[in-house]
Amino acid sequence: MEYRRLGASGLMVPALSFGAGTFGGRGELFGAWGDTDAAEARRLIDICLDAGLNMFDTADVYSAGASEEVLGAAIKGRRDRVILSTKAGLPMGDGPADAGTSRSRLVKSVDDALRRLGTDYIDLFQLHAFDAGTPVEEVLSALDDLVRAGKLRYTGVSNFAGWQLMKSLDAADRHGRPRYAAHQVYYSLIGRDYEWELMPLGLDQGVGAVIWSPLGWGRLTGKIRRGRPLPAGSRLHATADYGPPVDDELLYRVVDALDEIAGETGRTVPQIALNWLLQRPTVSSVIIGARNEEQLRQNLGAVGWNLTADQVARLDAASAKEAPYPYFPYERQEGFTRLNPHPLRRAESA
Repeated sequence: MEYRRLGASGLMVPALSFGAGTFGGRGELFGAWGDTDAAEARRLIDICLDAGLNMFDTADVYSAGASEEVLGAAIKGRRDRVILSTKAGLPMGDGPADAGTSRSRLVKSVDDALRRLGTDYIDLFQLHAFDAGTPVEEVLSALDDLVRAGKLRYTGVSNFAGWQLMKSLDAADRHGRPRYAAHQVYYSLIGRDYEWELMPLGLDQGVGAVIWSPLGWGRLTGKIRRGRPLPAGSRLHATADYGPPVDDELLYRVVDALDEIAGETGRTVPQIALNWLLQRPTVSSVIIGARNEEQLRQNLGAVGWNLTADQVARLDAASAKEAPYPYFPYERQEGFTRLNPHPLRRAESA
């Protein structure tokens, strides 16, 4: 397993991390991903640790807390061997204090997560969403106190807009608070919006990307192809409306390219899609999920090799979309490009 720094921090994380969203099976949306119990979770974690994957990501809303409980039970007796990552901020109930990242909510959320995980510290704690109703200074002060108390080691965010993240980083610098080391984001071959603003921001500010849904909400598993309907047993039938949208023609074009490269490399479609992500700027870790050993072992095969520059270029071309304003001038006009080269262009010319 390759290990990378989490952004500009000193924390070393594996290139692949494991998402425990399939643990628990309680609730509707966040409980529909799987129902792995503690015994099966222990087996999956054994396989991960044997492969050098030692970071496990979850959230309080996953299975209404059951994901954290199952993960905590599965790592019992080997806490010192793992990196625990969790998130809070999304609603856990209907009450006024059941959502957001106010000081009182954060303190309670962290204490609840520690109890469910069966530990006294969290390696990486992330805000699951930006809370427009709470001043960023209050959020940062509360997190600073929790770090100083030894309950949190590093902090990060998830699903922030560029201005929200930059406002938070600026406030952290002005007030001497810990900076966010990570941004957990959606990024895949069929969802490259991250590249336009958040990637340059992450590169400039030293914020590492932790990628969620790298297979495009399950669309890049190889089961969906041009002219082939979605299998009857796919969970996408129940969850597609909640996931990132994708144009069918873009999906088919990308899968065609993945199929072609799979034939050249002897790798699977998911392995190629994951390996493409691992070569992108700012990416610290890509979260893989699995409901069984077979899926896990296949996804672990995404490391230890690299796509060629030609194969990457073909996947880039197949997945390309028109840049939104104000970014399209920097793609179309040489004068803009010279003044503001995109991180991907700089990486290609390096």
